[in-house]
Amino acid sequence: MSHSISHIPLISMSPGTSRSLMVHRFGTPGARPKAYLQAGIHADEIPGLLVLQHLITKLIAADAAGEIQGEIIVVPFANPIGLGQRLWGDLRGRYEFRAGGNFNRGYPYFDEAIGDRVAAKLGADADQNVALIRAAFMAEVEAYPVNNELLQWRREVMRLAGDSDFVFDLHCDSEAILYLYLGTQCWPEAADFSAQMGSLVTLLTYDSGGGAFDESFSRPWWTLSQRFGEEFPIPPACMSSTIELRGTGDVDDDIAAGDADNFYRFFQRRGLIAGDPGPLPKAKCDGTPLDGVDYVVAPSAGIISYLAAPGDKIKAGETVAILIDPAAEDPAAARTELKSQTDGVMFGRHLMKFAIPGERVCSIAGPEPLLNPEDWSKLED
Repeated sequence: MSHSISHIPLISMSPGTSRSLMVHRFGTPGARPKAYLQAGIHADEIPGLLVLQHLITKLIAADAAGEIQGEIIVVPFANPIGLGQRLWGDLRGRYEFRAGGNFNRGYPYFDEAIGDRVAAKLGADADQNVALIRAAFMAEVEAYPVNNELLQWRREVMRLAGDSDFVFDLHCDSEAILYLYLGTQCWPEAADFSAQMGSLVTLLTYDSGGGAFDESFSRPWWTLSQRFGEEFPIPPACMSSTIELRGTGDVDDDIAAGDADNFYRFFQRRGLIAGDPGPLPKAKCDGTPLDGVDYVVAPSAGIISYLAAPGDKIKAGETVAILIDPAAEDPAAARTELKSQTDGVMFGRHLMKFAIPGERVCSIAGPEPLLNPEDWSKLED
């Protein structure tokens, strides 16, 4: 059996305290394909933690049966720093308390440095180019400066995921259907993953801005292809995805077991695990551009009364919510209709039914880029 468990100690930020990163490993190190999965980089998003508990159980059984063919690394709770952030009884874990940064932002883009490392070594063999780029990526990770717990933690998860064929970062939204983010360069090759997971919206982008975890692994492949592709073949060798596992309240054993089964079947289909995955489920959506999303925002503070729910099909101009100003002296004049700019599918909305000015109220995935979209790169996941 190949299953092993390790604990990577993190830098102690105060005397008498310590944290560590727990890692499950399956398969032979260096075997291909390699997949990396983590949950809870936003530590207040719990559904993924339960999904990985079910998946680990399935992988242990597959390992005992000798069915692991690739290498699979699972980090069942990716953010022990965030899990310790409770304020007056509420679990936070989205932003680091010390400096306020989003745990899922600020990951470095090594594209230029990798390109400089490999420029004189690339050739006509795509597989050799992939190996060179992966080695250069890992060299940049090793050189990543570390002088506190947060930076070391960031380097450790990049070390674990950096040379993977597949990187899956499990999240959830506030109130939502299951949806995915994928690199545009991975589509339509990744359509089987979208279909297997039962995604109802799959958002495609080359770069959403801000340095999200998953994009730090997929982005170098298309930027290096842009830089060298006319001369040397550079395929999109890492399929990375953020998987939004519905809403924060969707923590359910049966649902999680189904999601874990879909990951398992995808791994069978892509050669990481032996066995028949069965027929691919019919896709529930096509890929749509991230810059086609209408992020409906509140123009002022007020109560939100929704007229549409996640999963609903929306028409451009349709009123999706009413904003009610409780301070209006005339209640009849207190209501503002919030309308969609696009035809599409509402895939998420805010659980808190009171908004402040400029706050995202709901999200609608449309098929075409918007002419005057909100600055979606600054609206953090």
